[in-house]
Amino acid sequence: MSSPRQNNTPAAIDCSNDEGVPLDFSFKNLISMADIQDEEPRTERRKMKKVDGKVVTRGLRLNNNHLTDLVGIKEVIASLVADPDDIAWLDLSFNHLTTIDPILREFPKLRMLYLHGNHLENIDQVARLGKIAELKTLTLHGNPMEDEKGYRLFVISCLPHLKALDFSGVTKADRSCADTWHKMNIGAGRRRPFGQKNKKK
Repeated sequence: MSSPRQNNTPAAIDCSNDEGVPLDFSFKNLISMADIQDEEPRTERRKMKKVDGKVVTRGLRLNNNHLTDLVGIKEVIASLVADPDDIAWLDLSFNHLTTIDPILREFPKLRMLYLHGNHLENIDQVARLGKIAELKTLTLHGNPMEDEKGYRLFVISCLPHLKALDFSGVTKADRSCADTWHKMNIGAGRRRPFGQKNKKK
């Protein structure tokens, strides 16, 4: 597995997509969500549409910082974005996150979530994202969990609406293999614990 701090992946957000211009707080040396209040975004807010002083956007870049958790993310987004519930994608790549926070389920329209290049170990936590029905694109590569045997199949089996994982499309064949793998390893009470002994050699 490549180093989680090595930023050699494709650009995280395409500003020309139909989600509009993202609010960009990348490379700000943020340690906590509260630190955002003291920073100006890389995106020029004066060029962004506003409603009651808050920007109209569906995307937020928080990549390449030093975040260890997402405490306060809802409140921070609510203070910056006109419609927090309309957030469709979050770039949290290349931080120091160790857990997939259930708070992410508080964004019901989330379609794209980038978590690659963090310190996520517990692959079982991927299931927390299963309740986000709109989630279509997810990245988790460059995390310790990537070394788990059956990593890709497990993630796909947890997220039935996923269309792309780690910048690679989820095909019908992938979905079929994931369903079979799920039945053999998790279904019918065969749940195997993930852990050190299951690491790929």
